[in-house]
Formats: sequence, structure tokens, C-alpha cells
Amino acid sequence: MKRTLEEHAQRFDKQAPEYDSSKSEEYKATVSLVVGHADPDTDDVVLDLGTGTGAIALALAEDADEVVGRDISEGMLEEARMKAADRGLDNVQFGEGRFREPNAPEDVDIVTSNFAMHHLSDAEKRDAIALLCDLGADTVVLGDVMFFGAPDPDEPFYSPEVDDPATVGVLADAFTDAGFVLTAVEQVHEQVGVLVAQRHEIA
Repeated sequence: MKRTLEEHAQRFDKQAPEYDSSKSEEYKATVSLVVGHADPDTDDVVLDLGTGTGAIALALAEDADEVVGRDISEGMLEEARMKAADRGLDNVQFGEGRFREPNAPEDVDIVTSNFAMHHLSDAEKRDAIALLCDLGADTVVLGDVMFFGAPDPDEPFYSPEVDDPATVGVLADAFTDAGFVLTAVEQVHEQVGVLVAQRHEIA
């Protein structure tokens, strides 16, 4: 991680009021794909890690039994809570949590994360994916900045001074090592994609 958690939290606290209005079409497409692949049933509990202002969590709350959004930025969480209240959603709750300490509910069926994991180093990503896969969920949907080809720091989807995206291969290997299999790989841009991983059941 190129910044401390506190530095990242402070940066996103400042961005929170304008965060939604600053998002690219690729970001919006990724949100749509993550929501579509998560596709919770009415009895599913969803953990959305790095929830930000709640774009994924609020969309999934329409269909899930319960959605738990976790983030390190209180400013982002406040925006998410206000949006939930405005929509009258009472099955979604937001609070502090991070990849190493997700503060997850006991029973989780689906884990989602969107545009958050790229702040971690590759080693930290592997640890985070292992932890997420150990929460008991059958499905993990990850939308993020990720490299499908050679990294190009001139592209607009990440800032080298604060972000540390991985290749798709690194992320895929991490899921495989955690006992999951990739069931979908969606490329939104050469540096943006969505991975869907499911628990591998041995017959």
C-alpha cells in the first residue's frame, strides 16, 4: 500500500460530497456488472467491502435479505447512509471495515468489492482475497482497476502515486489458491474489469 489507511481515509473523506458526480462511464459500467453478477436472492446476505458511497450496496439491497457495507472513510459512509435513508431502505447498514478486518456478519453469502482493492500491494491483495474467500460466501465479485495488458500509467484509471493495481493473472491466482474458481472475467477497459469467483466444491 502506497499510503496509510488513515491517509486514504482522509483523501476519500474530502472527495465524498462530489464522489458520485466524478465517476467515469467505465466506472458506471463496472458497477452495473458487479451488481448483475452478484444477483442476490431474497434470503442472501451480502458484504460490500470498500462500499464508498454505497453504489453497489444500495443496488443490491433491492433484492437481498441484508446488505452490509464497509469502508474506511466516514465521509463516504455518511453519504451512503443518507442515500439509504432517502430511498427508504432498511435492510442495508454501513460501518467501518477494511480488507484485513472486514467487520463482517456471521453469515455471508456473497462478497462484493468495487474500485477499492487496487490500493493494496499485490501481496496484500492475495491476503485480502484469501480472507474474503474464508468468510463463508460462495461467490465473490470483484470490480477494479486491473491490467489486461501492459500497464500504461498515462491512462486515467489510476494514479501511480497512490494506487497499485494488479494484473488479472495475479488476482486470478489469488482466487485459485484460496479454493475458488473464476466463472466470469469481464473486461471493461484494458485497465478495468470484473472477476467473478465461486467456491470450488469437490465432488
